[in-house]
Amino acid sequence: MSYPRVNRINEEYKKAISQLLRSELKDPRISPMTSVVTVDVTRDFSYAYVYVSVLGSEEEKADTIEGLKKSAGFVRREMGQKVSLRHTPEIVFKLDESIEYGVNMAKKIDELQYHQNNNKSTESTDEDDPYESDVE
Repeated sequence: MSYPRVNRINEEYKKAISQLLRSELKDPRISPMTSVVTVDVTRDFSYAYVYVSVLGSEEEKADTIEGLKKSAGFVRREMGQKVSLRHTPEIVFKLDESIEYGVNMAKKIDELQYHQNNNKSTESTDEDDPYESDVE
């Protein structure tokens, strides 16, 4: 069941946290290639799960998540000032690797199609010459 108010809060939080990441967080551990994918606020507004995507190595991802977890209190305070709710949800940052997974799957599909096309072209060249025989 979809709750329209929760959906509006999710989008508002997503915009505001994205702005915070770009302009106000100064932690050097947080990668500049970090983006907020989605925000999921619970129905009772006690938690806001913020899914972030980080473009970089595994070490950069781990450092970024660690930096974001350390700055969760600051983000919560800023969100309390920017979005007026009776109760400001606790911010929980989670790494979202769905974009990378999608890119990886697209590469695999492209490689598979490339190999299938190459196999068809080698098979068709073998079949083109009816007078060529394998017997010597």
